[in-house]
Amino acid sequence: MMTDLVIRMAWPGKEGGAHEAGLNREWLVTNGLGGYASGTLSGIITRRYHGYLVSALPAPFGRVVMLNQLGERLELPDGRFVQLTGEERAGGPVKLDVMSYLSEFRLEGGTPVWRYEIGPVTFEKRLVLPHGQNTAFVNYRLLSGDDSVRLILRPSIHFRPHETAVSAELEQSSYTLTVGQDRYEVSAGTDLPPLRLILEGQNAALTVDRIRIEQVTYRLEERRGYPAQGDLWSPGFFHVDLRKDCDATLIASSESWDNMRAFTPTLAVQLEAERKRRILLGAASHLKIGIEDLIEKNATAAELIWAADQFLITPAGRTDDATRAHAVGDEVRTVIAGYHWFTDWGRDTMISLEGLTLTCGRNVTAAWILRTFAHYVRDGLIPNLFPERKTEGLYHTADATLWFFHAIDRYTEVSGDRAVLQMALPKLLDIFEWHMRGTAFGIGVDPRDGLLKQGAEGYALTWMDAKVDDWVVTPRRGKAVEINALWYNALKLLEGWLTEENEPEHAARVAACAKQARESFNQRFWYEPGKHLYDVIDGPGGDDAACRPNQLLAISLKHPILDQARWAAVVEVAQAKLVTPVGLRSLSPDNKDYKPKYDGDLRARDAAYHQGTVWAWLIGPFIDAWLKVHPGDLEGAGKFLDGFQPHLREACIGSISEIFDAEPPFTPRGCIAQAWSVAEVLRCWVKCRLATD
Repeated sequence: MMTDLVIRMAWPGKEGGAHEAGLNREWLVTNGLGGYASGTLSGIITRRYHGYLVSALPAPFGRVVMLNQLGERLELPDGRFVQLTGEERAGGPVKLDVMSYLSEFRLEGGTPVWRYEIGPVTFEKRLVLPHGQNTAFVNYRLLSGDDSVRLILRPSIHFRPHETAVSAELEQSSYTLTVGQDRYEVSAGTDLPPLRLILEGQNAALTVDRIRIEQVTYRLEERRGYPAQGDLWSPGFFHVDLRKDCDATLIASSESWDNMRAFTPTLAVQLEAERKRRILLGAASHLKIGIEDLIEKNATAAELIWAADQFLITPAGRTDDATRAHAVGDEVRTVIAGYHWFTDWGRDTMISLEGLTLTCGRNVTAAWILRTFAHYVRDGLIPNLFPERKTEGLYHTADATLWFFHAIDRYTEVSGDRAVLQMALPKLLDIFEWHMRGTAFGIGVDPRDGLLKQGAEGYALTWMDAKVDDWVVTPRRGKAVEINALWYNALKLLEGWLTEENEPEHAARVAACAKQARESFNQRFWYEPGKHLYDVIDGPGGDDAACRPNQLLAISLKHPILDQARWAAVVEVAQAKLVTPVGLRSLSPDNKDYKPKYDGDLRARDAAYHQGTVWAWLIGPFIDAWLKVHPGDLEGAGKFLDGFQPHLREACIGSISEIFDAEPPFTPRGCIAQAWSVAEVLRCWVKCRLATD
């Protein structure tokens, strides 16, 4: 039997501590398709993305909020009613009585569990999303108290794409409720599938009243400068008796009734299936340790492995991909860059691949991801991203394709399998040729120095890609430091692969290009006054000496482009100016453009996005570079990870945020769960901590 890794939450007994936890600590459950459920501990929906079921549907629908909120009340034997869901309406007070009764929130192997204590009555709620289905199980179990208490559940809906504003018109008259015995179906008079509901339990029934819940306030949308008030519609309320010997379970799904019957067994079966799946996740071959031993030896590593699983998906709706993949024995796999609003991004996927898959022993999944992206190579580039509700990618990126080389190398080295490399090698050579003669968006090698330039008006092509309307915040046009570090690394990898595959002429040409790039880089990128590297040279405004973390890639990659004599100076500057407990600042505080806080409306946020804001993923390149300067000191390197343990109990419980403010208290911002944040912290945790524990 698997030992549970249990994360228990606690908050100060003072009202302020419970209030903060109820509003600002969030949970996330995913379904392996890109769909999810997410919300706050109190049940107040503070984001447009919150809901008990956000289904991942084929294009042109994308991810759609199907069950927005679930109002919960308990009727006690003495006739009193206790509200168990928080509420915030325009012009009214924030109702957080639930935090007086919520005694514990925990994750059991990734499954969220709420425990409520109301006098002598104690009961728990669990939420499970079966893997590969747009279905949610919400289970309630009475643990102690009277023989029976009545639970009242009110489902509230506003079918809409999950990124659509909450103020979008609610066509109340378009919703139709259909009842058939114990099955309930809400449809919207569109091509969307209906929401199907089943309530299992003692004396379960639905009272139909069809009400409009007006002016629900979404406080985080308001803070972020978006429409923050909207209406919900409810078909009625369920009631069911909770007994110690009889749970209650609400099943919500956008699957067909046939699929629900075939693939939606009882909650107990779903829980057991999920437990077994997580045992396989934890028994990672690369870690050489079983999940029970891993939990006992280093629970944080196990926790991060389960967090990593949330980002690996089979994308809904790419049927052509699926047909092609199945024909050669593959599966279509990709990586959600971050929850809630990101889709799959090429750059994020390639940076994350090692941590999310190879570190966790999921080599087959890594191969599928690489094959999937190889299918989409166009004119020497892999996609920057796949937009929501689309099946074709966008290609405006200068670095994702170069990270593709890195990811293939890591897969080949860790797995020992050369099949992916051999499949991709002709494409990789073609990528090289496109970059040599020039491809889209001004991406191409300058023949005068062999360095890679990039830039097109109105585009941000590096990972520092913030853009508001026509304003590109950090265009970085010219020859960017990390682009050339990645280019050199790709050239050296390609040279080695071509040599191994007996292609000496091609290998020699690639080697000559690598030699020229390295010599030019070391002549031109060193900024002597700061003892670090220029961020960009040959830009429209000349050379940019801003001290940024991008320069670390000149050391951290397998084939570092920077002369070893300068490694220590760069790492020392980065440690002094950029390192924080939760990642690296994107710009040194002594720069005139430095922004210490990421907050406000979209324009204010994007102005700070790469101008000081801390990024968790950058801890990976920093630790890799630091260890090259301090070889073998894994214990010292591991200390840079200390700040992530407490963070796993804030923001999105059990995961790692995208970004943080640049100054204490380093408030979490951006996506509540980010793929490359989890991936790089997990990769480094295994590298530094498991090796020394």
